[in-house]
This record gives sequence, structure tokens and C-alpha cells, in this order.
Amino acid sequence: MATIKDIAQQVGVSTATVSRVLNYDETISVTDDTRDAIFETAERLNYKKKVIYPKIENVSLLFWTSNQEELEDIYYSSICKEMKKQAEMRNVQIAIITKKQGIGAVPKNSKAFIGIGWFSQREINVLKEITNQGVFVDTSPDESFFDSVRPNLDSIVTQIVDFFYKKGHKNIGFVGSSDYDINSFERVMDVREWSFTESVKYYGLFDKKKIYISEALSVEEGYRIGIKMIEELKNDLPTAICVASDTLAVGLLQAFNERGILIPKRTEIFSINDINVAQYVSPPLTTFHIDIPAMCESTLDLLYERVIKKREITKTVYINGKPVFRRSCVN
Repeated sequence: MATIKDIAQQVGVSTATVSRVLNYDETISVTDDTRDAIFETAERLNYKKKVIYPKIENVSLLFWTSNQEELEDIYYSSICKEMKKQAEMRNVQIAIITKKQGIGAVPKNSKAFIGIGWFSQREINVLKEITNQGVFVDTSPDESFFDSVRPNLDSIVTQIVDFFYKKGHKNIGFVGSSDYDINSFERVMDVREWSFTESVKYYGLFDKKKIYISEALSVEEGYRIGIKMIEELKNDLPTAICVASDTLAVGLLQAFNERGILIPKRTEIFSINDINVAQYVSPPLTTFHIDIPAMCESTLDLLYERVIKKREITKTVYINGKPVFRRSCVN
């Protein structure tokens, strides 16, 4: 890795001059040619300025998952693992608190928190009493009070439907999961189901019979829904299916393979998340990759703005996904 000393030697100036120029010190007196030479040499040597992050202490990392579904837990565990790694790199001192420990375990002197998972209104109220410097990852329980970083599921589902339509599919189905209000336990339409419904309506292809909602994002539920679709729809089985998560898609593939439904020849499947197992099922899943490092980076950016820069207005950041084409749906 190039250093300031390397640049100084090649340009023929002191390291102090290079440092001041690269830091845009307007008080330094150098010629335009020297200034240009320093920047050009830095770029040619691929010089990267060392970023010194201010220390942020007393940050609680709340890992609020139930561990009920192993494959789905991989997603949240990956977020937690990546967050810990990036926090250490950025001088953010975190203490992990799990759902099992309970909201009462969050220290009253917490300067800030990062929330991963689902929180009840009672738990949100407790956090509000502690600090307003919180960032939720993958959820946004109170956008007027806390920041949040989420995958742009609305855009992702719209892109999947657009892709199917442009390929000529007119019989497009959806397999999703119920979203429940954590306080009332009443069913709430998940954003992926809403986006799918609006997208197929736009193309005049809406068919309520082709929308299947599972009780949970699990392999077992994906399998159950797959069998149900085959038995109920028979020859009218969709030629293309948008699936809300890879976990459901794995179960769906098991059901279709068991009943002799050829993928992608008879039905194409496009899911969301790109968990590690997606590339190993048969056939390998075409899926939208959710960029977990980008989500964690944005989370820590927001935390920095709130704690260090004292930003008062809340922000919600949506991270776009990237399609990864495998064999369950051909590009």
C-alpha cells in the first residue's frame, strides 16, 4: 500500500507538504504544478488515506430473533456477525444483548443502540426512554423517532415481476409470508406481497388464486405451499413464481421436485436474499442478493451522524439488491 513518503519521494517534496495538500490545507503555499503532481501521483499509486474514526462507546447491539427457523436465522446471524466486524473497524464499542436476556438488560447509560430483529411496542417504548440514537436493521418500527436501514423489497419485487413480464410470462404467481403486528398479532400485508399485487395489476395480470401466503418464512411452509399449489392449480400452475425468501423457495423446490414439476422448464422461480444454501439446492436458485455489508456500513454511518454530528432528523435508508441468475430462472 502506498504511503505519503512514497508520494513525497516521487514528487520531490516533503512528507509534510504531501500531507497538507492531500488534506486540502488552503494555507500551504505550493505551485499548481506541485499540487497537481501530488494528486496525480497519489491516484497513480492508489493511495488511500487512513481514516481515523472517533470512538463511540456504550452502544448496545440488540439481537432480537427467536431462532425458530435455521435458514432464516442465517440471514440475521450474518447481519450480526458483519455488524460486529465493521463496528470494530470503525472504533464503535458494542455490547451484544439477546432477546432471551430481555429488554431490561439494555444498560440505562447506553449512548446508542443497533436493533436487529422484531421488537414489540413495549420494548420500543423502553428504548425511547434510554436514547433516541438508535438504528434498526431490516425493520423500521418507528421512523419518526429512530433511524433504519432496510433492503428495498418494494423495488426488488417490482424488478422480478418486470423481468417475468418481459420474458413473456402471463401466468405469474407469488409465494410469501404473513407479516404480523407484533403487538396485536393481527395479519398485516407484507411489503413484498403488496408490491407484487401492484406490479401484476399494472400489467393486467392480477389473479388472486395465484397468491399463496404461508404462516412463516420456513422450509416446511414452503414445501406445504408447494404441494398445495400443485394440487389446487393443477394445469394452471404459474409459469413463473416470485418467492419472498430463499427459505420458502427451498421448500417450494422440494415439493416441485417431488411431484415432477420441472424447474425452470415448466415453472421458473425467482426468490430473494441469496443465502449461502441458494447455490446448492437443485436446481440452484436465481435470487436477489441482499448486500449485508452495505446494510451494516449504512447503519454505522447513521449511528455516526446521530452520535458524533448530532443529527436530529431521522433517516430511513433503503439498500437495493442485485439479481444473481442461476438455474431456477434463466436470464
